[in-house]
Amino acid sequence: MLEHGGRLQRAAREYDIALDHWLDLSTGISPFGWPVPAIPSSAWQRLPEDDDGLIDCARSYYGAPHVLPVAGSQAAIQALPLLRAPCRVGVIAPGYAEHAQAWQCAGHAVERHPAQALLAHPQRWDVLVLIHPNNPGGERFGVQALLQLHAALAAHGGWLVVDEAFMDVTPGESLCAHADRDGLIVLRSVGKFFGLAGARAGFVCATAALLHALQERLGPWTLSGPTRYVLRQALGDRAWHAQARAMLIETSEKLARLLAKHRLEPSAGCALFQWCRHDAAQTVHRALARMGILTRLFEDVPSLRFGLPPDEAAFHRLDTALAQVMR
Repeated sequence: MLEHGGRLQRAAREYDIALDHWLDLSTGISPFGWPVPAIPSSAWQRLPEDDDGLIDCARSYYGAPHVLPVAGSQAAIQALPLLRAPCRVGVIAPGYAEHAQAWQCAGHAVERHPAQALLAHPQRWDVLVLIHPNNPGGERFGVQALLQLHAALAAHGGWLVVDEAFMDVTPGESLCAHADRDGLIVLRSVGKFFGLAGARAGFVCATAALLHALQERLGPWTLSGPTRYVLRQALGDRAWHAQARAMLIETSEKLARLLAKHRLEPSAGCALFQWCRHDAAQTVHRALARMGILTRLFEDVPSLRFGLPPDEAAFHRLDTALAQVMR
């Protein structure tokens, strides 16, 4: 399996630092998670039911005509390639590596390219996979430009798959409202913005026919009863959504300023992380880890991704550490 951020247990063993002494900045998960309430016993005692209101909550939150709850967008990433015969697939790079791996494992001919190269020749591809905003590269795309790209692909039966795992802070840039078009598939996650990564929950927005095929592939009970209960409350908490968006934007901008202060000018980012290209990325990553600060290292394009520090003490700790590491 591929490497991901959040391997804190392993880092604790490797660097011999106790778990509670770490500042984990290795993921793009919000440190200001939605406050989970007590879960009623009935959610644990009954099998999950599709008509519990979760789909209506998700359609309202995402503004999508049709949605399918899935066990994290990762479940859809692995299942979607099984719904097409082997074909030519273009995947954005650098980007979340599970996309390319899933299509390759399903027997498709996969090429990874920067966004500009992918978008220049849509006729080359049967499927295009974009991440918007990109993780970690930060690329963004206009809604109309993406719809034109989709139309070019759909004209020869192609798909445009858009992973919007980091979109919640900027919902006006989402394609969810247009996902009733044949061949347009939008993936959403509740792990990042809501800080609920452990719930392993997400949604797919697409046509009813494609979602039915995907549901048949995934089987019943993709989400547990407790998860469905929590999501109904979280997706409907509009006051919290507005507060969280403002806090994330402010914190991410503050992080970008701190990194630039230490000659780690962010190459890209969004409200949930900052990404820094640096020739000595591995050295910086290891030096910070020896001080109990975990970042996400990318080696194909030497770079580091920094998640958001949760409070002033964490910002001060990162500031002090970078002053030593980058001098």
